[in-house]
Amino acid sequence: MAEDEPKPTQLDMPLVLDEDLTKQMRLRVESLKRRGRKRQDGEKLLQPAESVYRIDFIQQQRLQFERWDVVLDKPGKVTITGTSQIWTPDLTNLMTRQLLDPAAIFWRKEDSEAMDWNEADALEFGERLSELAKIRKVMYFLITFSEGVEPANLKASVVFSQL
Repeated sequence: MAEDEPKPTQLDMPLVLDEDLTKQMRLRVESLKRRGRKRQDGEKLLQPAESVYRIDFIQQQRLQFERWDVVLDKPGKVTITGTSQIWTPDLTNLMTRQLLDPAAIFWRKEDSEAMDWNEADALEFGERLSELAKIRKVMYFLITFSEGVEPANLKASVVFSQL
């Protein structure tokens, strides 16, 4: 890049816990248990250690993935899985075929302040987000918490360059 060219603007888009949608999915699990029914064939039921997050794309076009910005305030692990679901949970259940590969996995070890991650998969997933943003205003994610962390311990966002 030439010295006189402006640097691209960076946009930090946070992953926000969708408490209403998480609650709705937990109610679905409770309802099935209460009635003694099984999930629909291929349906993804929310597990206790999973929560639904979302990104509201403040811009949809001309985005280039830069990096994930994920911080755990204590040791543990999170797995971020994208969904192809455009959600209306009262009408549509999440199906396993709507979970996107690869997932991005981030962890912090007991004796470290630094975050580690599965770099290749996280980068591939991030690059796909740039493409998905072109056709969506909102993207949903399932985040699985393990090794002692929960939603209160996570701060996560995706950083894009504006082209």
